[in-house]
Amino acid sequence: MVTGARLAPLPLLLLLLLLRSLPAAAPALPCASRAGRACDARGRRDAGGRGGVYEHLGGAPRHRKLYCATKYHLQIHANGKINGTLEKNSVFSILEITAVDVGIVAIKGCFSGRYLAMNERGRLYASETYNSECKFVERIHELGYNTYASHLYRTVPNGASSKRKASAERLWYVSINGKGRPRRSFKTRRTQKSSLFLPRVLDNKDHDMVRLLHTNTKYRESLLKPPSKNQRRRRGH
Repeated sequence: MVTGARLAPLPLLLLLLLLRSLPAAAPALPCASRAGRACDARGRRDAGGRGGVYEHLGGAPRHRKLYCATKYHLQIHANGKINGTLEKNSVFSILEITAVDVGIVAIKGCFSGRYLAMNERGRLYASETYNSECKFVERIHELGYNTYASHLYRTVPNGASSKRKASAERLWYVSINGKGRPRRSFKTRRTQKSSLFLPRVLDNKDHDMVRLLHTNTKYRESLLKPPSKNQRRRRGH
């Protein structure tokens, strides 16, 4: 009979030996010391601490429709025009939203092939090529609405980079007013309805139109033709 302390069962001894042989876990490093690694997405907020930003970077574009709180869908036309439409299934309201940096996106018209852009005068236009005026800061706000502010232009104190003087820095937002027209961006605020957009997923009819765009040459060519007077009258905008 064995005297003194009881011997531990053999399986338990093997487990203890295995745990001792494992290397110690590396201590967590702050974001600044992690070369080439992404930080924890949950810890990131926008500069003002309000809401958050999308953390995805690169990858396939999101096909969405941007529904403004003024009840218009944002449209990017092949002729360079930007406006809003009340039409539920307008081809020019189907957009590709792609992350080009953390919290920065490019918005491209799926059917027009043009990028949403904002110039130094605060006017929205559809650019044939991607450039620095096509970058927008995408932020998530209350009730699921997003805002899209120019990454390049803003109003700054004392008019250092703008003709308009201001007491504090103010971002320039993509905005569609109650008549479906884009507002001059230096007049916008993030709390205005015209600056709030709800990204909507495509419905079945939208998906069918996208499929035709990529598979039917005649359908693709018909989109480049200018609309007739009756079609313009039905669209309204």
